[in-house]
Amino acid sequence: MKFCRVLKIPIAVASGKGGVGKSTVAVNLAIALAKEGAKVGLIDADIYGPSLPLMMGISDKPKIYQDSTTAKMIPLENYGVKVMSIGFLIEEDTPVIWRGPMASGAVKQFMSDVQWGELDYLIFDLPPGTRRHSANTCSIIPLTGAVVVTTPQDVSIIDVKKAIRMFQRVNVSVLGIVENMSYFLAPDTGIRYDIFGTGGGQRLAEELSIPLLGCVPINQSIREGSDNGKPIVVCNPDSEQSKEFLRLVEIWQPK
Repeated sequence: MKFCRVLKIPIAVASGKGGVGKSTVAVNLAIALAKEGAKVGLIDADIYGPSLPLMMGISDKPKIYQDSTTAKMIPLENYGVKVMSIGFLIEEDTPVIWRGPMASGAVKQFMSDVQWGELDYLIFDLPPGTRRHSANTCSIIPLTGAVVVTTPQDVSIIDVKKAIRMFQRVNVSVLGIVENMSYFLAPDTGIRYDIFGTGGGQRLAEELSIPLLGCVPINQSIREGSDNGKPIVVCNPDSEQSKEFLRLVEIWQPK
């Protein structure tokens, strides 16, 4: 895949509820883009529950770049992706109890006060849900579009619809839907099991006329990789999950 050299196309990865694997999709999407030759930045916009430091295997603190006129943080990097998170700036067990505008302001600073350099894509891992902080974050980021993550069951689909409506209200294009935890392939037999139901992402895509970008199978190695700081596209690039993320990148080209 060839990428046009542009500066920071901002893309949100979002969900209507927690627990659907939104951050997993954001991380693996970012790394898959980097594997295809893009220059990628990744911002952890979930100020209250930052997870990217663990998932990306980064525990360092960002350094400061300073010249005669400005001082900016240097993003940390792993797997070819530049990353910034509030988790790099606070202790691991320290809660963030800021009000919404302060949290949104922190995300804005991650855009303006970080020395990103030249990027093709700047991916935002948004907080779950459609609460005010999420809406405020969307309103201050000049997003090109959003990728929305769901699981197949109806309880997830209902909340994802709310997230899509939120983006529509702030005039952000929804680029497509990713159905995560779509099915389980038994490693010993290869038999497929639809643990969380089937077809939810496809039905939602058809109902709202939004592309279904991909369906990622559930697997224990995804959880293990997230906990160990080695995302699935890094630790097991030949898995069905990794192939789906890479295929998603091949068909997903934001304009």
